[in-house]
Amino acid sequence: MFTHDLCDSNTVHSGKLDSQFKAILVNATKWQYYGTPNVGGTLEMTWNTSLVRAELVNIELWGYRETGEPYSDSWQGEWKYLYSLARGQPNSGSFSFLPQPAENGSSSWELGSVRVSPSTYPDGMWNVQAAWTEDHALAWHLEDRFRHNSAVWALDKCLAWDQLENQLPNFLSEIIDCPCTLAQARADTGRFHTDYGCDIEKGSVCTYHPGTVHCVRAIQASPRYAAGQQCCYDSTGVQVLTADSIGGSTPDRAHDWGSPPYKRPPRIPGQSHWVYDVLSFYYCCLWSDNCHYYFKHRRSSDCRRYQPPSTAVVFGDPHFITFDGVSYSFNGKGEYTLVMSAQKQLTIQGRTEPVNGTMINATKLSAVAMKEASSDVIEVRLVSGHHGLEVLQNQKTLSFTEQSWMDLHGVFVFSPTSTNVTVMFPTGAGVEVRLRGGTMTTTVLLPEEFNNSTIGLLGKMNGDARDDLVLSNGELVKNYSNPEEVFRFGASWGVSNDSALFTYDSEYLLDTYYHAPGHVDSFIPVFFVPESPDDPLANQASEICSGEGSEFCRYDILVGRSPIMGNATRVSFQSHISLVDDLQPVISCGWLPPPSNGKKEGTTYLQGAKVRFSCEDGYALKGSADRICQKNGQWSGEETSCVVSKKLHVQRKQ
Repeated sequence: MFTHDLCDSNTVHSGKLDSQFKAILVNATKWQYYGTPNVGGTLEMTWNTSLVRAELVNIELWGYRETGEPYSDSWQGEWKYLYSLARGQPNSGSFSFLPQPAENGSSSWELGSVRVSPSTYPDGMWNVQAAWTEDHALAWHLEDRFRHNSAVWALDKCLAWDQLENQLPNFLSEIIDCPCTLAQARADTGRFHTDYGCDIEKGSVCTYHPGTVHCVRAIQASPRYAAGQQCCYDSTGVQVLTADSIGGSTPDRAHDWGSPPYKRPPRIPGQSHWVYDVLSFYYCCLWSDNCHYYFKHRRSSDCRRYQPPSTAVVFGDPHFITFDGVSYSFNGKGEYTLVMSAQKQLTIQGRTEPVNGTMINATKLSAVAMKEASSDVIEVRLVSGHHGLEVLQNQKTLSFTEQSWMDLHGVFVFSPTSTNVTVMFPTGAGVEVRLRGGTMTTTVLLPEEFNNSTIGLLGKMNGDARDDLVLSNGELVKNYSNPEEVFRFGASWGVSNDSALFTYDSEYLLDTYYHAPGHVDSFIPVFFVPESPDDPLANQASEICSGEGSEFCRYDILVGRSPIMGNATRVSFQSHISLVDDLQPVISCGWLPPPSNGKKEGTTYLQGAKVRFSCEDGYALKGSADRICQKNGQWSGEETSCVVSKKLHVQRKQ
């Protein structure tokens, strides 16, 4: 799944470079829980026989573990061949067996994978063509003590993990805070990505987060400890905390997707997360009833420090809404700077081409290219016929047929369909490209760290709309309603050949863009929408375009001559307005604990929320029974406690 070069004699992935293909664990949960109450019997796995070119195969178990002093040079990850489940097995595509406890000390390996490889190779030989199962907890091969009483065995493991965590550095203070609401979490695509195990779009049951409907994970690992963040939300759209529910958000000591340079724990993609965050959850929560140990070290982060990103968009043929909300149209032909931040070393460029060839004097976005610092250059462009989007990495096409996301050099790319691409950078900058009506809607999301550092067609991000349209020479546009003055602003941001990030892999691109100035002066667009009742598209424009932003929609229909494009522009405009609304800041007063010998009602901690306290029999409430989250981020009233009532106090004295 990861594209990094891990072929190093000291790295854990060397043994798994022999194949990217996976065998399938039939009923994977049974494999994971084997030996716990009511889970036993035969296990089965399947694979595509064409992936292992041999008549006979061996079925091998490999184990993974991490050894050495955590956060030191001695910390290493290791894959090791443990033993064979079968040899000389017909390559039939399936294998079943009745598990037995491992011998020769192999049961100490609690995480691993099963490999199907040609029988012509010796047992455990590295770097051969093979099919692997997913990494999983090796419950099915653990010692008899586990099977005799899995809860007692798991509690011992949980307590040992608890002691280890007490000795390790606290990573919670350096991870990013969670968004306060589900709307924010789904909108902040530059910094957070859907957790596939709890996805509202896929109808996930969120098995490990009961009571929630959707979770997201922070895309970037924390800077020092390479930790990960997870944020989960309930059906009302508010964050669920582990202090209130076992379904709450749980941060991770090791980011699930790893972190550069990927070669040492806790940065190993997938496996480090298993060792420090998943197996421990099995020990404390799934195989025994001791989740309080787990949540002591994996307590949820609230959202008091969370700051939503600012967003800007390019859509239609093309229209712009800046980070500070200025909307305008610029129909220049050429390649332009959309966003540039010297401070963050981020550059995002856009290419425009005439709508419908040379028949119409209007343009639309046809490609976006971007990079941050020394990252790979990612380009997203319309494919021939405008039926999909093509993604290029350093001028070479990327294929998303095997997987929907790739973690590349300094950039993360997600493309679930041929019409959707999201690009994410380590600073938290995100770029979403959506194909609508044959046009590219490009949304840029930037965290608050970009304030006062951006220039380009999407404006200066500083909360002040008055200085958004600034020419590349520093001159300020005085009249935003003058399309010719705005056009001069846009033209000034043409990209020179020596700074262009685009790919020129056809004669058309070479002649039209590479051997031409960044802005083509000879192309003069239509500035004003023609209003003619005799226009055959006039009625459609009136039917499709209404309300705020209708002038963009009308332009695309009456100038661009495309009702489809006009409708796509209407949808893109409305989507952006909804996105801006979803990303509005939310005030949180933070978690309130129930008083000792008391309880609370209410687990929402945002502005306007009320938390009510009460005491157990024999105790009297001191302080405020009701506390309300105020707009200043503070709880109303006084701290609540439950004190021994006079009646109970008298009884105790007697």
